[in-house]
Amino acid sequence: MIRNIKSDYVNWIIIAGFILLLLEVLFFNGGLIVTFLLSIGCIYLGKKWKPRVMGKAFFWIGWIWLIITVLNMMTFRYFLCVVLLYIIVQFFQSQKHPKQIKPIILEAKTETGSDPFIKREKIFENKFFTSQMTPEHVYEWNDVNIQVGIGNTVIDLSDTVLPKGEAIISIRSLIGNVQVLVPYEVEVHVNHSVMAGTVAIFQDQEQRIVNETIVYETAEYVQAEQKVKLITSVIAGNLEVKRV
Repeated sequence: MIRNIKSDYVNWIIIAGFILLLLEVLFFNGGLIVTFLLSIGCIYLGKKWKPRVMGKAFFWIGWIWLIITVLNMMTFRYFLCVVLLYIIVQFFQSQKHPKQIKPIILEAKTETGSDPFIKREKIFENKFFTSQMTPEHVYEWNDVNIQVGIGNTVIDLSDTVLPKGEAIISIRSLIGNVQVLVPYEVEVHVNHSVMAGTVAIFQDQEQRIVNETIVYETAEYVQAEQKVKLITSVIAGNLEVKRV
């Protein structure tokens, strides 16, 4: 999440935090340095005198004192507000503009004395606050295995060529919707676990489920040459699987 912030913004946030820390130490809380030195001194003495009872007492008193001091600092509250504001902004932006992932096809790499191997680019990344979807152009298929915090995931299988056999899609999410668009000639197996949400698979009417696991499989799945196994686990969100 932090690596997505522009470096200029990060620099300004750090500078503002440093200025706020100086103001807090010089004008608002002059005893802050003394408190830090005393708590760090307790931790040092505690480590030095371990494993005696007095050493353990000094060690934990120092850590508790240090944590309480940091939590009461205006600088800490400033950084906490900045992080929460950034998370909120990123969440609303992700809902409006899902991020498109464009896979890059890499050539086979070989190393002397080892078997040749191919490193394949992932279609999706593990994201905590963002929505993702497959590219709108033709892309190379690779099995999907991701974890999502808060955000929607859209997978369109009509713009790729599935391999013979079973293609795997595994998605674990906290909050968010999952939509999978499947061509008519592809058979599907769905294993969906959810705490609270709705499920709509092909022509079946959308149903609301609470703390259940839904297993669905098309009639020709076992003997089909091309098939997709969809495994999803969601705390709260909707699952939609439909033909395109």
